[in-house]
Amino acid sequence: MNAPPFARGTVLALLVIGAALFVGMLWYMGHGGPPANNGGGHAGGRGLNGFAGLAALAEADGMTVTRARSQSALAAPGVLVLTPQPQTKGADIERIVSARRQIGPTIVVTPKWQAEALPDKWKRPRGWTRLTGTQAPEWRGFLDDVTVTLGGRPARGWHLADGRSGRLPQDNTILTGSGESLVPLVTTADGRMLAAYVDDAGYYPTLNAMAGVDIGGDDNGMQPLVLVFEPDLIDNMGLADRSRAELALALLHATAAEGRTRAVTFDLTLAGLGAGRNLLTVAFEPPFLAATLGLILAMVAVGWRAFCRFGPAQVAVLALPPGKTTLVVNSAGLIRRARRLHLVTGPYADAVRERLVARLGLPRGRAAEAVDAALDARLRRPGAAETPFSDAVAALVAARRSPDAVRAAARLHALEKELV
Repeated sequence: MNAPPFARGTVLALLVIGAALFVGMLWYMGHGGPPANNGGGHAGGRGLNGFAGLAALAEADGMTVTRARSQSALAAPGVLVLTPQPQTKGADIERIVSARRQIGPTIVVTPKWQAEALPDKWKRPRGWTRLTGTQAPEWRGFLDDVTVTLGGRPARGWHLADGRSGRLPQDNTILTGSGESLVPLVTTADGRMLAAYVDDAGYYPTLNAMAGVDIGGDDNGMQPLVLVFEPDLIDNMGLADRSRAELALALLHATAAEGRTRAVTFDLTLAGLGAGRNLLTVAFEPPFLAATLGLILAMVAVGWRAFCRFGPAQVAVLALPPGKTTLVVNSAGLIRRARRLHLVTGPYADAVRERLVARLGLPRGRAAEAVDAALDARLRRPGAAETPFSDAVAALVAARRSPDAVRAAARLHALEKELV
């Protein structure tokens, strides 16, 4: 039996750390994805056309902000901010919006800018962009009765129904929307819609107050759909102005008030930054829940059995271990098992006698009796042992039982030490 190579606390620490790393790997496989700060027009983009500033502003205002990389996260209660790309399919937007009409308010921001990330050789922070042009999206299958127009007459700033107004970053390059189902929230000086909400079967008093209207409807739990046609009202470039930052918060607050929530989810999936399902969540959902629980119980049982076993692990001994000492031990064990100990008593006595002749300088080649007599003479001096050497040799040679042979050999070994 050998002592364990590691202390119990060390083994426990290794198991805990390994389990934590495994869980972290599963979490990353479900939540990890491409870098969000890639210069795109979404909540992870920090360039001029991105909306990372709006997410940070909402967090600073005390709202609970989530950046969603999975389709399941889009069904969470609260305000959902969609930032589709120009190439996004209208059917995909419609599917997300339709599924949320009884869950929470939705804000859809129309993209306008074409941008490219600045190359690394410019030594700018990651995610900075350069605006290269404009493009109005065509989302067939989503609000086909709404028309989006790029350009036109100068906007001469933005305006609210309560008289508040401000400037736009690009007054001559704006996106406006029109449609019979739209109620304007933010307009240009001549009344074109920069932001609006859809007049449907729901009743939205907060948005009505912001729009300066009193449109009736049923309080049937229907959640509003807000459209921000001009992205410069709330994108990173737009938030550089204090008045536009206050306008962006006002839009968020008015929309969130309809859902009686302070939670905001910014979608990243429509920008191509989605990730797979979290494997931890899948493992604890049917039909995998039973298998997961069974595996956990088996792991607990195996661990408990390993830590509570009796004694340390037994290490197997080599069949032929190296070394002279091991060779002697193995030979002695063989003699003992064969019960032939009396066959080595005489050779052992001869070996002791030869060693004493060499150590004491006695004449070589003499008979054993003569050598024994010489050794007995040396033991007769005062203070020497009482047992003669010849008697000890005779007792060893005459021994037939193992205990007798061992005692006689020990007595002879003691006399050898005394003579030397």
